[in-house]
Amino acid sequence: MRAPYKRVAVIGAGPSGLAAVRALKQENIFEYVRVFERKSCVGGLWAYEAEPDKFQPASNAVEKSSDIPSSLGLHNPCFTPPCPKRPGLGNASYETLDTNAGARTMSFTHTPLPIANSAGSLRRYGPGNSTRPRSAVLQYIEELFAPSVNLISFETHVERIEKKDDGKWLLTLRRENIATEEEGLTVMRDYWWQDLFDAVVVASGHFTVASVPEIEGLAETWAKYPEKFEHSKSWRSPEHYADKKVVVVGGGISAADLAEELHGIVKGPLYISRRGEVGFLEEAWALPNIVSKPTIIRITSAEGGTLEFADGSTVSRFDKIIFATGYKLSYPFLPFNAVTPQNRLAGFYQHVFRIGDPSLAVIGQVRAAISFRIYEYQAVAVARFLAGRSQSLPAKEEQEEWERTRVEHKGPTELFHEIKPDFFEYYGWLRDFAGPPAEGTEGYILPEFKDEWVDSDVEVLIAKGKYWAALAQAKQCLPPSKNGAINA
Repeated sequence: MRAPYKRVAVIGAGPSGLAAVRALKQENIFEYVRVFERKSCVGGLWAYEAEPDKFQPASNAVEKSSDIPSSLGLHNPCFTPPCPKRPGLGNASYETLDTNAGARTMSFTHTPLPIANSAGSLRRYGPGNSTRPRSAVLQYIEELFAPSVNLISFETHVERIEKKDDGKWLLTLRRENIATEEEGLTVMRDYWWQDLFDAVVVASGHFTVASVPEIEGLAETWAKYPEKFEHSKSWRSPEHYADKKVVVVGGGISAADLAEELHGIVKGPLYISRRGEVGFLEEAWALPNIVSKPTIIRITSAEGGTLEFADGSTVSRFDKIIFATGYKLSYPFLPFNAVTPQNRLAGFYQHVFRIGDPSLAVIGQVRAAISFRIYEYQAVAVARFLAGRSQSLPAKEEQEEWERTRVEHKGPTELFHEIKPDFFEYYGWLRDFAGPPAEGTEGYILPEFKDEWVDSDVEVLIAKGKYWAALAQAKQCLPPSKNGAINA
């Protein structure tokens, strides 16, 4: 058995952070486990925030660490005036959000999601549907985190991690909203300190920094009309868009959900600018009052804002343009730039272990992999490796060859991290690598991957497609309203 790592830091208290801390605790071998969460609660993106992010053009939407005080040292913590709030770090959830994955797999194997349906899902898909409301998912995370909440440092930003010559990881940390006494007055300060760890598990998710395409004239038009621009992460309710001229950019599930919400309430048609086709979403684009457009090649401030599309057509005087264009990977605390310009996390074997230094691991980076289940499998694999109980990693050269081969096969973009359709192979590798639990631990044998998990994962998408098709059929014969939309 390899010697275990003793002190482990976990970055993030969302579902992947929950999976990490639970797996680490079950090994019963680590001397110290600490979770750092920049928000005031657990839950990650499932924790609702009423105040949405303001839009940032592509050139501005970059997460950066705060400037580190020069007086800070491992044995010399310090207070500073509060750092400016960084834009773009808000949550992407809204109060009425339902899951897009079926409940049977939108959970860990050890604990099912409780049965609950929102009023909206009951109206759309009927009783017993496989969605779960955001609030139920958040409660699920909170209850599973409850035994470990004493391990979490809330409102704490990990500003930097760096590897020291002795092999330890030095974390530079900043906690917000600390009340201090200065000359008889209570003053809010940021508290900075540093701590040493043997290993770091990054579980901070990848749904934070909005991805906005580079479009000629976007930044200049946004500067003149900032109120017209949004990213889908700032969506909170449809009422804000009623009787407005709206353009949605994107062709994924977020854009499809926006099409459903907006097609019947906007002024005139709802324009959807899509780059390509996603097979399981055709019914959304066939909803009434939707006009499909190709990609936008130029945005100008002429006529109150004008969009020019690849086919030469234009839309002017729009009230809102919503970019449902996904998210950028962002790990500003890492000592190296691991994210490529194509939005791929480079240098991590099996999307988890840093090649050449597996004391740094990432959980939850993969795409199309069945959440939350994949977090659980990656977390158990990481925990047992750090405990010295897993299989050994292959030689560095073999890990590098794995990455080269995958780039050739999947491409150099974020699709590198897409697991489907190779679920059996990837889950099987994690299961075999983790191995069985050691005697005297609280661990368990990871179940073998099952075909039915894939069926469950797409249940909601199938239900959405049927609902959209029925909605379109029901509205085909309805007369247009005064504003040009279809009466509902």
